Amino acid sequence: MSIVRERLLAMKDLDANSAGFTDRALDPLRYDGQAPDPSESTGIILSMIPFGARVLDVGCGTGWISTLVRDIRRCTVVGIEPHAERAMEAGRRGINLVAGELNGDSVLALGRFDVVLFADVLEHMPDPLSVLRLSRDLLESRGCLITSVPNVAHWTVRLSLLRGRFNYDVSGIMDATHLRWFTAKGITQILSRAGYDVVEFRASAGVWMHEYNQRPWSWLSPRLRNAVIRRTTLCFPALFGCQHVVKAVIHRNSGDDSRAKS
Repeated sequence: MSIVRERLLAMKDLDANSAGFTDRALDPLRYDGQAPDPSESTGIILSMIPFGARVLDVGCGTGWISTLVRDIRRCTVVGIEPHAERAMEAGRRGINLVAGELNGDSVLALGRFDVVLFADVLEHMPDPLSVLRLSRDLLESRGCLITSVPNVAHWTVRLSLLRGRFNYDVSGIMDATHLRWFTAKGITQILSRAGYDVVEFRASAGVWMHEYNQRPWSWLSPRLRNAVIRRTTLCFPALFGCQHVVKAVIHRNSGDDSRAKS
C-alpha cells in the first residue's frame, strides 16, 4: 500500500459528524456528476474562470468540478480534499491532489494561483474567515477567489420555518454536514471582512430541487417549470436562488491587506 493511500485511509470521515441528524447514512459521493448547466452553480463557476488559469480547488470532493475546469476551461488544477473516499475518487480522475486541509503548511508548498475556488465548501468549515484570509496568500496579484454557498434564505427554507421546521437532509441546502449558513448579504460580508471586494455575484436556479417536483410546480410541464424557475431566480435571487456564486478580488486599499504592500 502506498504512503498516500495509507494517509487517506487514516483520515477522518467528516460526514460522520452528521450522525443523528438524518434517518440514513450520507453517501460520500452524493455531489458527483453535476452538469455544467449555465443557470446552475457548476456552469456559473466555469463561466467565471479564465481560460488557461492555474486553479486551486479547495475541498475538491470527487474531483468532478476540477475535471470540468481542467477539460472545459483548459486550466491547470490542484485539488485539496480532506475526505478519504472523495480524495481517492479525485485521484482516479487524474487530479493533482493534496490530501488534507488548507493550512499554513500547505500554503507554503502550493505556490500562487490565478483562481482559488471554494465550490460549496465554506458552509462546511468551522472557521471560514481564517481560511479566506489564508487564501489571499495563494493568489496572484490579478487573481480572484470564486465561491458558491447554499442560500439559507431560499423560499423553501423560509416556508419550512413558517411551519416551525428546520429539518436537516442528506443533501442540498439543508445538508446535515453544514456548519455555517449564508444569505446574499452574509457571504458578501464575510468576504469583505476577509479582505476581498466582490466583482461578480450570481444565483443558481436549482431546478433539480425535489420541491419543484411537488404541487403547484408539478402542474407545469418540465420545460415551462424550468423556464419559470430560472426567470424568477434572475428577478428575485435572494428568494429563489439556490446557491450564491461569487467572484471576488483582494481589496487593494485595505490597511489589513499585507499583499497590498508587496
